[in-house]
Amino acid sequence: MMHAAWILVAVFGLAACAAGDPRFSSDAPAGFWMGIWHGAIAWVSLIVGIFDDSVRVYEVHNTGGWYDFGLLIGIGCMWGGGARAYPRAFGVTTVRIETREAK
Repeated sequence: MMHAAWILVAVFGLAACAAGDPRFSSDAPAGFWMGIWHGAIAWVSLIVGIFDDSVRVYEVHNTGGWYDFGLLIGIGCMWGGGARAYPRAFGVTTVRIETREAK
């Protein structure tokens, strides 16, 4: 029960930093670093956004390409990226090469 309480506190703590923050406007848009942060908390923002219409996954007032780039980096770094999918998709296995020592 205590673990569930801590998880709930963590989710609400991260949701407090979710995209859709009123501090961003056309005059002061979210930039690259906020894009990375919003990518890192994307799943939390999505789940909270289902229950609260004021929370969005994507910040509407942003700097454009740099925010999008940061968002993709944040999502990729925090949620696995595609590096682990490559070996499974192409059947690549790790090969161990053992050498014999001269006697």
